[in-house]
Amino acid sequence: MNRMFRLAACTLALAAMNVSAEQAANPLALDARAVKEAGIEIATLATRELADEIKAPGEVTIDAYSTTLVSPRIESMVLARKARLGDVVKVGQPLVMLSSVQVAETQGALIVAEQEWRRVSSLGPQAVSGRRYTEVQVQRDQARARLRAYGLSDGQIQGVLRAGSAKADGSYELLAPANGRITTDQFLVGDRVDAGRTLFTLVKEDAVWVEARMPPADAERVSQGAAARILIHSQSVPGKVVQRSHQTDEKTRTVPVRIAVDNQRDLLHPGELVDARIAIGGRSALAVPVDAVVLLQNQSSVFVASGKDAFEPVAVQVGETRDGWVEIQQGLKPGARYVSKGAFALKARLLRSQLGEE
Repeated sequence: MNRMFRLAACTLALAAMNVSAEQAANPLALDARAVKEAGIEIATLATRELADEIKAPGEVTIDAYSTTLVSPRIESMVLARKARLGDVVKVGQPLVMLSSVQVAETQGALIVAEQEWRRVSSLGPQAVSGRRYTEVQVQRDQARARLRAYGLSDGQIQGVLRAGSAKADGSYELLAPANGRITTDQFLVGDRVDAGRTLFTLVKEDAVWVEARMPPADAERVSQGAAARILIHSQSVPGKVVQRSHQTDEKTRTVPVRIAVDNQRDLLHPGELVDARIAIGGRSALAVPVDAVVLLQNQSSVFVASGKDAFEPVAVQVGETRDGWVEIQQGLKPGARYVSKGAFALKARLLRSQLGEE
């Protein structure tokens, strides 16, 4: 019994030695644990729908649908700045302190009307005539409405009437009507500004537009809703065509195509020049993820499964890249099992073995 046990142990030891020898001879022979630690995933090569693209230069612009101009509604004087260029503000946040004669007059009218309304309403319609009762109520409501028309919020109007702080000095704060970043604030403290003059521009920078300029023949091939890519800072940012102009620019003889781009990573800024790629159709082709292709001895290669937990590099000829996928023109056939994730880990093992490292 002991002899049989020793024989079995020797057999297992020899098998382990053979495995170790095989792994030492082939750095791309990995056991299941090593495969898991390297994050290697296997996929089957198949055809995908790759979109053809039109190239065009573009410029990043603000998303006008996410941009707000902040201006006083009546002639005012700037008393104090509450926010500065570049600040990110929230809706309702004070931006600037202003003063206006019209606001002062209306604040005074509201204070008087409110006091009279409280007196009359306490007496009730039985003690005063119906006409007087209505007149006082209308005067109060009209004063409130005028202050709202001047841009004051309900909270600011209520502050005018707050017990112990009622005042009619004409000062009021211009509040942010939306969330955003301040991109312009062209005024000085002490300026007298007319109604409608833009004091601030608020922009929601989590979305921008890219105006791509295209020859009319190319623009005709673009449809609304088409997928697009914006190339900037060595990165590709996805977008979508939202509008194609039906008029050619007389100076450049190009047609502007507007692309909406999600900019939550803050990669794009108005005024930057970019390259746009707009999808105009599709074709079927063999393709693998971009990370599956590595460069070995200046040759594009893909690692394929050559056995159980063993891999080998195969030289391939690649085509164009579309939306994170690379076209495989030669070198692999449909159905081949290739490394879709973890190719760089295999490349590192291969290079270490060539340098004589374990």
